[in-house]
Amino acid sequence: MSATEALSLNTERRERLAAWLRYGALTAVGLVMLYPILWLVAASFKSNAEIFSEIGLLPSRLDFSAYVKGWKTSSEYTFATYFLNSFLIVIPRIIVTVISCVLVAYAFARFDFWGKKILFSVMVTTIMLPHIILRIPQYLMFKEFGWLDSYWPIIVPSAFATDTFFVFMLVQFLRGIPRDMEEAAMIDGCNPLQLLLYVIVPLLKPAIVSVIVFQFIWTMNDFMGPLIYLSSVEKYPVSLALKMTIGATEEVEWASAIAISVVALLPSVLVFFAAQKHFIEGAASSGIKG
Repeated sequence: MSATEALSLNTERRERLAAWLRYGALTAVGLVMLYPILWLVAASFKSNAEIFSEIGLLPSRLDFSAYVKGWKTSSEYTFATYFLNSFLIVIPRIIVTVISCVLVAYAFARFDFWGKKILFSVMVTTIMLPHIILRIPQYLMFKEFGWLDSYWPIIVPSAFATDTFFVFMLVQFLRGIPRDMEEAAMIDGCNPLQLLLYVIVPLLKPAIVSVIVFQFIWTMNDFMGPLIYLSSVEKYPVSLALKMTIGATEEVEWASAIAISVVALLPSVLVFFAAQKHFIEGAASSGIKG
C-alpha cells in the first residue's frame, strides 16, 4: 500500500469515527430530550403511589381508565367540549394572523413609503415588549367593547398583525426571494394585489406554514389570555380545562391529569409532523438575509 493510499484510508477512518461520535452524541441528547415525554406517557398508566415512588418508565399494568376518567372531567362537560372551544379560537386566529401578517410583511419588503425604516424598527422593538404590561389596558379596552367572556379579545388583535415575530419572519423570507418573477408578472400587467396572490403567496408557502405551526402551538398552549377574558366554564379551552383537573380541595388523581395532558399534546404534535418539511424549510430560509 502506497503512502497516499494509507493516508487516504486513515482520513476515511477518522471521518467515519467522527461521524459515529456525532451521531452517538445526537442520539444521547435526543433521548435526554425525549425522556420527559416518555415519562409523561408512562405515568398516565400508573397510580399516584407509583408516580411518586418509582423512577422507571414501565408501569406495573396497562390500564386506560385514567384516560377515560380524565376525558370525562369533574365538570358537566367532557374534554370534547374544551377541544372544540380551543379550535374555535385557534382556527380563526390562524386565518387572521396569516392574512394580516402577509399583507404587512409584503408592504415592508416590497414597497417604499415615508417612515418605513422607523415603523419597521418600532415593530421589531415590540417583539421584546413583555405582553404582561399590555394586559390591563387591553382588558379595560375590551371591557368597554363588551367583549369579555368571549373569544374576540383573543382573536381580533391578531387581525391587526400584532404578532410581530411573524411579520419579521415573513419580511426576512421575502428579502431572500429574487424579484425576477415579480418583475415578469408586472410586465404582464399584474397589479400589486394580483402579484401578492399569484406570485408572492405561493413562494411564501414554507414561511406561511411556519406561521401556522407556531400560532397553532402557541394558541393551544395559551393560558393567560383565556384565563383573563373567559369566565364561563363552557367556553374554556383545553389549557384552562387542564387546570381544572387539579382540584385544590381534594386529592389529585395525577394519572388522570397526566393522561389528559398527553391527549392535549396530540394536536400540536400531529400538526408539527404533518407540516414538518415546510416548517423546517420556512424557519431556516427566513434568516437568509438581514
